[in-house]
Amino acid sequence: MKSTLLSIVKARRQFVLYCIIGASGVTLDFLVYSLLVGQARVNYEIANAAGYFCGTVLSFILNTAFNFKTRDWLAARFLSFCGVAFLGWISSAGILYVTVGELDWNKYLAKLGTITVIVLLQYNLNRLISFRK
Repeated sequence: MKSTLLSIVKARRQFVLYCIIGASGVTLDFLVYSLLVGQARVNYEIANAAGYFCGTVLSFILNTAFNFKTRDWLAARFLSFCGVAFLGWISSAGILYVTVGELDWNKYLAKLGTITVIVLLQYNLNRLISFRK
């Protein structure tokens, strides 16, 4: 069992590392969102944008250095990464609009619920576009 799990992790190393790095970006995103919504009483959509941007910048820096290990065309890669993040943010904002704005779900649980969809979307787009060799 342990060797099977290890072989799966090795085969999917890039995705696993992307998820670990993404977790740090998501954590920063969620912290900024929570502070802005809870402490500063900022509108949840504005807080979502601010948190998302902070998490995106952190994820780009860490993915560039440790996962995809790219050093060339950093400005173009960052713009591409931000474009992919923008698509993720639009998806997140749409989900939040429906779940919080229309269905009156808990703002924090709704935010957490967007993560799975966004991770899969962004990993595949970033792997194919932003960090292609």
